[in-house]
Amino acid sequence: MTEIQNPTEEPVVESTAEPATESVAAEETTAVAAPATEETAEPASEDAVEEPQAETSTTSIVAYETETEVVNRLKEIAESDEEVTRQELDSLKSNFYRIHRAEADAAYKKFIEEGGAAEEYAPEPDPEETAFKELMAAIREKRAAAAAALEQEREENYQKKLEIIDKIKALTENPDEINRGYNDFKELQQQWNDIKEVPADKATTLWKTYQQAVEAFYDTLKLSNELRAYDFKKNLERKTALCEAAEKLSEETDIIVAFRKLQQLHQDFRETGPVASDLREEIWNRFKDASTVINKRHQEFFEARKQKEEENLAKKTAICETIEGFNLEELKTFADWNAMSEKVTALQAEWRTIGYAPQKMNTKIFERFRAACDHFFTSKNAYFQTVRDTLNQNYALKLELVEQAEALKESTDWKATTDTLVDLQKKWKEIGSVPKKYSDQIWERFNTACDAFFAAKKEANKGANEEQHANLEKKRAIIDTLAAIVPEEFEGDLRSKLREAQEEWNQIGHVPFKEKDKLYKLLREQMDRLYGYANEHAAKRRIDRFKESIKGGNGGDVRSRLTRQLDILNNEIKTYENNLGFLTLSSKSKQGNSLIEELNRKMEKLKADKEEVKAKLKALDEQ
Repeated sequence: MTEIQNPTEEPVVESTAEPATESVAAEETTAVAAPATEETAEPASEDAVEEPQAETSTTSIVAYETETEVVNRLKEIAESDEEVTRQELDSLKSNFYRIHRAEADAAYKKFIEEGGAAEEYAPEPDPEETAFKELMAAIREKRAAAAAALEQEREENYQKKLEIIDKIKALTENPDEINRGYNDFKELQQQWNDIKEVPADKATTLWKTYQQAVEAFYDTLKLSNELRAYDFKKNLERKTALCEAAEKLSEETDIIVAFRKLQQLHQDFRETGPVASDLREEIWNRFKDASTVINKRHQEFFEARKQKEEENLAKKTAICETIEGFNLEELKTFADWNAMSEKVTALQAEWRTIGYAPQKMNTKIFERFRAACDHFFTSKNAYFQTVRDTLNQNYALKLELVEQAEALKESTDWKATTDTLVDLQKKWKEIGSVPKKYSDQIWERFNTACDAFFAAKKEANKGANEEQHANLEKKRAIIDTLAAIVPEEFEGDLRSKLREAQEEWNQIGHVPFKEKDKLYKLLREQMDRLYGYANEHAAKRRIDRFKESIKGGNGGDVRSRLTRQLDILNNEIKTYENNLGFLTLSSKSKQGNSLIEELNRKMEKLKADKEEVKAKLKALDEQ
C-alpha cells in the first residue's frame, strides 16, 4: 500500500539565506546571518503552515600564513565548480591584507635598520597582490553568473509547481474518479518534493496554494478506514523518529550545525503525511518543543555576536575619529611627521586586533578608516617630496659654488679672490641642507678648495706674522682682563664693559691662523660667562619690575601678550632645533663646528627668554 503524503502541521522556523551576489571591494567584510526565531504556537489549522526557508551556510575560517596560500586557495575556487560562501571570501581577503601589511611593515623596518632614510623608502611592487585582485574579480563574476542561473532555476521551479497544483485541482474536480486518480496524486506529490527552491517572495503563497489543493484532494478522497489507518500509523512512526532526532540535537555543541540539521528535520516533518487527528496536537507539540530549544540557543548565539560586533564598531569608529582629528597643519618637521606616523601605525595595529563590525557597517567603517589613513600618508609623502625637492635644489646650488671655489683655489689675486671666496662662503651658509648621501662629499670639496687657497695665501704673506703675533698678545690681554672680572663684585655697567672689550677686539687685526679658533673660543667662554650673569641679573630685575607692574590689575591683556610671546619663542626654538638636525657639516671642519656652536648659543638665549616669560606667567598666576 502506498504511503499517503500530506504535508501539514509544519512548524515555522525562520532562517536567513546567503545573498546571491555580493561585492568584496573593501579590505574586510563579514556575512552575519540574522538569528532565527522559533514558532511560539501551533498553527490553528493544517493550512496555516508556511514552508520553511533555507538556512545560511557556514564555512569554517582558515588562518593563512602567506599571501601565496591565499592566492592558491582563490585559484582553487576560481578554477573549480566549488560553491564558496561570502564568509570565506571575506576571510581570504582579510587574511591576505593582514599578511600584506605585515610584510610591508617588515620591509620598511628592514630598510630603516639598514640605514635607509624614511623619506627615501619606496615599497616594492607585490605581484601576489595583482594576482589576488584579478582572482577576486573573476570569482565575483563567477558568483554573479551562478546567482543569476540559480534565480532562473527558481523561477522555472515555480512554474513547474504551479502546473502540479493545477493537475491536483483537476483530479479533485472529478469526485467519482478520485480513487482511481490516487496514484496520479502520489506521483504529483513526489514531483513536487523533487523540485527544490523557488523565488523567496513567492514561496509562502505557493506553499499555501499547494496545501489547499492537497487538502481539497484528501477531503474528496473516499479511502477505506484500513488505508487511512495504515498511512496514519506509518506517518506517526516517521514523525516520532523526527521528534527524537530533534530532541537529540540539544546535545550538539555547535549551534550552527544543530540549527542546520533542524532545518532538514523540518523539511522531513513537512513532507511526512498526517497522523490520526487525536495524536496530531501531541506529536506537533513534541516536535515544536524540541525545535524551540535549538531556536533559542541559535537566537542567543546571534544576539551575542551582534552585541560584540556593535562593540567592535564603536572601537573602530573611535579610531577613525582619532586619525581624522589629527591636525596635519601643525606638522612642520620630519620629526613631527615621523612621530605622528608612529601614532597612526599604532592605531592600525590596534585596528587589526578588533573583530568584525555589523555586516551593514563593516565595509563602510573600513572605507572610512582606509580613507583617513590614506589622507595622512598621502599628506606625509607630499611633505617629504617637497623637502626632497628642496634638498636637491640646494645640492645643485652648492655644486655650483663648489665648482666656482675649485676654479679659484690656485689664484694668486689674493684680495679679489679672498672677497669672492668669502662671498661664496656666505652664500653657502644661506643655502639650506642637501641630501644626506651628498652632504659630506660636497662640503669636503668646497672646504678643501677654500682651504687650499687660504693656505697658499698664508704662505705668501708670512711677512705679516710679526704683526699677527702682536695682535695675538693684545687679544690675550683682553681675555685675561675679562677672566679677572668677578661679576658679583663688578662696579658699573657690565654690559658696556663687555661691548667695549668686543669693539677693542674687533679693531685688532689678524692673529696667527692656527691660534684664531682657540683664541676665539677663550673669548667666547668669558663673554658667555659674563653675559650670562648680566642677562640673568637683568632678567631677575625685569621679573621684579613685572611683578610690581601687575599689582594694579589688567592681568588679562598681559597674559595674552605673554602667551603669544611664549608661542613665538617655542616656534623659534623648534626652528633652531630643526636646523641643527639638518646641519650635516663635517665634524672635522672648524667652520662647521663654529656654526653649530653659534646656533647652540642662540638657542640657549631663546630658552632663557622662554624661562623669563614662563616666570612672568607664573607671577601672574600667583597674583
